[in-house]
Amino acid sequence: MATELRVDSLPSIPLDSPPREKSLAMLALAALGVVFGDLGTSPLYALQEAFSGRHGVAATPQNVIGVVSLFLWSLILMVSVKYVLVLMRADNKGEGGILALLAQITQDGRAGRWRRTWIMLGLAGAAMLYGDGVITPAVSVLSAVEGLKVAAPSLSPYVLPLTVAILVGLFLLQPFGSGRVGAVFGPVLAAWFVAIGALGLNALADNPAILQAVNPLRGIEYFQRNGVAGFVSLGAVVLCLTGAEALYADMGHFGARPIRLAWYGLALPALILSYLGQGALLLSHPELAARPFYSMVPGWALYPMVGLATLATIVASQALIAAVFSLTRQSAQLGFFPRVKVLHTSGSRIGQIYLPLLNWVLMAATVAVALGFGESGRLAAAFGLAVSATMTITTVLLAALARRAWGWSWPAVAALGLLLLIDLAFLGANLLKFLDGGWLPLLIGALLFAVMGGWFVGRQWQAREREARALPLASLLDSLAAQSVVRTPGMSVFLSDSAEGTPLVLLHHLKHNQALSRQVVLLTLQTLERPRVDGDRVSAQWLGQGVARVVARHGYMEEADVPAALRLAASRLEIALPEVACISYYLGRQSVVARTGSGRLRRGVVGFYAFLRQNERSATLCFGLPPNRVVELGARIEL
Repeated sequence: MATELRVDSLPSIPLDSPPREKSLAMLALAALGVVFGDLGTSPLYALQEAFSGRHGVAATPQNVIGVVSLFLWSLILMVSVKYVLVLMRADNKGEGGILALLAQITQDGRAGRWRRTWIMLGLAGAAMLYGDGVITPAVSVLSAVEGLKVAAPSLSPYVLPLTVAILVGLFLLQPFGSGRVGAVFGPVLAAWFVAIGALGLNALADNPAILQAVNPLRGIEYFQRNGVAGFVSLGAVVLCLTGAEALYADMGHFGARPIRLAWYGLALPALILSYLGQGALLLSHPELAARPFYSMVPGWALYPMVGLATLATIVASQALIAAVFSLTRQSAQLGFFPRVKVLHTSGSRIGQIYLPLLNWVLMAATVAVALGFGESGRLAAAFGLAVSATMTITTVLLAALARRAWGWSWPAVAALGLLLLIDLAFLGANLLKFLDGGWLPLLIGALLFAVMGGWFVGRQWQAREREARALPLASLLDSLAAQSVVRTPGMSVFLSDSAEGTPLVLLHHLKHNQALSRQVVLLTLQTLERPRVDGDRVSAQWLGQGVARVVARHGYMEEADVPAALRLAASRLEIALPEVACISYYLGRQSVVARTGSGRLRRGVVGFYAFLRQNERSATLCFGLPPNRVVELGARIEL
């Protein structure tokens, strides 16, 4: 009789487990640098876009008060309420982010027949984050360096070259890891928030009339007064929310309490004071609408402030680049992205990773964007669409989770409709700026969605074809019992995507070699839809005739280590693991083609999927297999 033994001692390899030994205050300080960099640097360019952009409104006192009111209440409703109070409760074993939200909806059969719809929607939101990852470094650093134009107009020709140099330097540092730089992230952003809060408070003291903006009715009156132009200006208002997704995505790094403490204790008050201060300045000097932030800075402090702003934007860019690296790796673990090369830049924090190919692609794209747009104002028009699209998709997924997993009634779910209406208003306003640069994040998002969606659909089609061609395992065991196959010394490990049936690579091996090792392990690596696996991590089962089934489970924030899983499984199966030289690992390498008679769309998807498969990272390198002991067997599959 087959017996099943479970191993729960396989060590977890978390990507970013929160350092629990640190105090709440220290974690909150660290969260300032990683979580709030993008939100914190938005005062550099957000308010000026509302008045000086192509779709800006006149900087009249009524408009200034109305726009600042919209900024304040957007921060309160969309960040404090939506993200901090609601979304941060939707954690997946402590992890957040759009993929964590998607995983909660689709796990345990919750999604039902809507599963593919939710997955595609989640992938669209994740794809838009790549647009954010390209545009954020460019617009942030550019807006900071543009302060030189205020300090010394003669330096204007050097703004763009200096911006490009900073961006290139930032990406060149990525292979060395963010550990050392990360140690100063928190203090730099803390100094930044204190500085912008102090500048805002000083300007506010000169013209306290801007405090009328605290009344939300001033925002409503602004729409009544400006009509369509007021609605379009929401494309600038959403810029104050850039980086809000980081609150949710990075909660696994620090936990909810430190992030909330940092937000309510420093970040939110500083942002409110900064926007109120800029508004107060424009009430007195509407002619400064093209550069309200740096116009608040005294002449003696301009150069230090440009330096501090540049450091803050570098921190914001670094945090977002790291987030894109993590998003890509999580997508690959969940089967939504081809395998990519991942290098670990820290011996103590495995969450500090570096993706070489993605890094250079991001650098080229970011530099091209900075050179192509030339000014932060022009680039800000493109920025808002990526932010608003991702926020809208997040709200829809949150409503689905509340209904399917939390059991909210329909009236309770409908209460989220207010947040969705605000998201849709922001999205609609930014769509009107499509020709002004809004096409850029959509193009980047479409390219990444094509990769993620094509990979997901192709894998599904391949899995169905594999199941249709699979041989029942009982038939293989009967053949081995009849001694119709020559058995040789050693152990063979056959990697399979499915924990059912006979792996196709094993059938091809028997077909071509007519022999099989005395010990056979059918190994399946399962990535679960949760960040980490607690408890049973490996199951090992003797099937008879020297064949064992081993399933190694890991979360999408963990590493897969085949040799480690095999050693533990072998000990529990009470077999002696042979020397490495006596173990052979068999991998299937299928070439996929479209089935004869397929339509043009299907042929295109299969061809694209085949291209991605040919260029993904080798499983040998990803799973830590000894290269000289790996055998790859090819097969042709029609999808």
